[in-house]
Amino acid sequence: MDIFSVFTLLGGLAFFLFGMTIMSNGLEKIAGGKLETTLKKMTSNPFKSLALGAGITIAIQSSSALTVMLVGLVNSGIMELGQTIGVLMGSNIGTTLTAWILSLTGLESDNVFINMLKPKNFSPLIAFIGIMMSMLSKKEKKKDIGNILVGFAVLMFGMELMGNAVSPLKDEPKFQEMLTAFNNPIVGVLVGALFTAAIQSSAASVGILQTLAGETGKISYGMALPIIMGQNIGTCITAIISSIGVNKNAKRVAVVHIYFNLIGTVVCLSAYCIADAIFNFAFADKAINEVGVALLHTVFNVVTTAMLLPFSKKLEKLARFTIKDNEKEEEKYTFLDDRLLQAPAFAIAECKSQTEKMAVISRDALMLAIENLTNYDEEIASKIQEKEDIADDYEDKLGTYLVKISGRELSQEDANSVSRLLHCIGDFERISDHAVNLVQVTKEMHDKKIMFSDAAKAELDIMLNAIREIMDISTQAFEENDEVLARKVEPLEEIIDVLRMELKNRHILRLKEDKCTIELGFIFSDLLSNLERVSDHCSNIAVCLIELKEEKFETHEYITNLKQNDAEFKKMCDYYVNKYKLPALSKI
Repeated sequence: MDIFSVFTLLGGLAFFLFGMTIMSNGLEKIAGGKLETTLKKMTSNPFKSLALGAGITIAIQSSSALTVMLVGLVNSGIMELGQTIGVLMGSNIGTTLTAWILSLTGLESDNVFINMLKPKNFSPLIAFIGIMMSMLSKKEKKKDIGNILVGFAVLMFGMELMGNAVSPLKDEPKFQEMLTAFNNPIVGVLVGALFTAAIQSSAASVGILQTLAGETGKISYGMALPIIMGQNIGTCITAIISSIGVNKNAKRVAVVHIYFNLIGTVVCLSAYCIADAIFNFAFADKAINEVGVALLHTVFNVVTTAMLLPFSKKLEKLARFTIKDNEKEEEKYTFLDDRLLQAPAFAIAECKSQTEKMAVISRDALMLAIENLTNYDEEIASKIQEKEDIADDYEDKLGTYLVKISGRELSQEDANSVSRLLHCIGDFERISDHAVNLVQVTKEMHDKKIMFSDAAKAELDIMLNAIREIMDISTQAFEENDEVLARKVEPLEEIIDVLRMELKNRHILRLKEDKCTIELGFIFSDLLSNLERVSDHCSNIAVCLIELKEEKFETHEYITNLKQNDAEFKKMCDYYVNKYKLPALSKI
């Protein structure tokens, strides 16, 4: 093996890692919406968590990325440490799928159909189909599928290069002498761990072992098993790096991951060595191939998981014992940890969850402000101001985080979600501002000891009921991403506009009849303006939901067509006209 073979080996490793990255990113974008839904099904049930961890790892083809996200989720306070343990175990099982895919390189047959299953034979065709889809498709999803196919072909090309590079080693006496060191299982574990930690990819490390085993035929089952165990330990380096600068609970996620793989390795390797010394396994000295490596990788992870899953609580206690709580320090959580950006779908899901909290805060602030109109209370006014400050903070942090997400590779569905959230956080924040404005109006009336006439109060109550309904509908439509519910907002907003004009006109009539004062007229007008603007922001939220569902972004054109041509809109308007009908003028 000369220097050029080393260059080829390094180039093959580069192509392998690059292809894996492209394929992983593409799979993540395709699975984006599903991952968001799956995240909401997170449960403390260990078996469901196990299946969830395996499923997500298969979907994004990266156990390391999932581990980093779990650290971020715990650091944000979104998940508890106990919830992550089953997911971590599941990710170890899910990552074995890659080894099985790579094991197809060892297929040998004269049958043309079986031979076509060998990646070396079909990956060029896959690459051609992928690049055509990527270049010619107009739909984003098809382009993503094309990128996945190209990534897979590049990955397999890297495997082929590595295979060609190490193939001459089978005739090298020095290589065979070096392999004798691997008869010591401790050396095998250390080499597997260090190499995997260096490249930060257990999939690539296992792939290289498969290539070396298949091309040289000099790696035995007894040599491969400790190396595979070491590779599982080495992959913990990603969790260790990601746990720098996080809170103690998040650090414990990395500790659980390390203990899981260390305990599994110590127990399984000890059991194997003792059993081999007693029974002298015949297969231990037999040459292993690509399928054998994949099988050992799977068996080790499944056995370790089956052994430790019943002791999940003990692992959690061990992690807490290793990283002890400090009673003097309060655990601090990071609002939307940047580690979640490793998988934008997860980050978007959490942004939506936080925006829903912001929506509830804004709605509650408005409802308190409406209640406070009739009987001003300084304590309630302080609560409203506090909620408005929180809403401001949410808007600032969410806006910054969503801009970061928008710079990532996103599926069309995820890009639409980011756009919707960026639009809506501004409207929710403005609603909380108007709640504070209502408090100021109420305080002015309270300080000056003035109040509206009974007729004005009766009319205002009708307007306030309409505002309560439009706020409830808008919040619910946003939380449930319900287009049908969102379509009820614009007709009600139209009626609120009419109510505002009618209430102003009636107030002018009362001024003319000396039943009201100019000072109260200004206050009344200010009050109506704030309420009407709340309905405008509710309309913005609803229209944004509808536009993104229909992938149309001409708001003015949409509203114009709705008012002129939509029969359902007119029907809903008639319904709200009757529901929020003002008393007759004669009763003023």
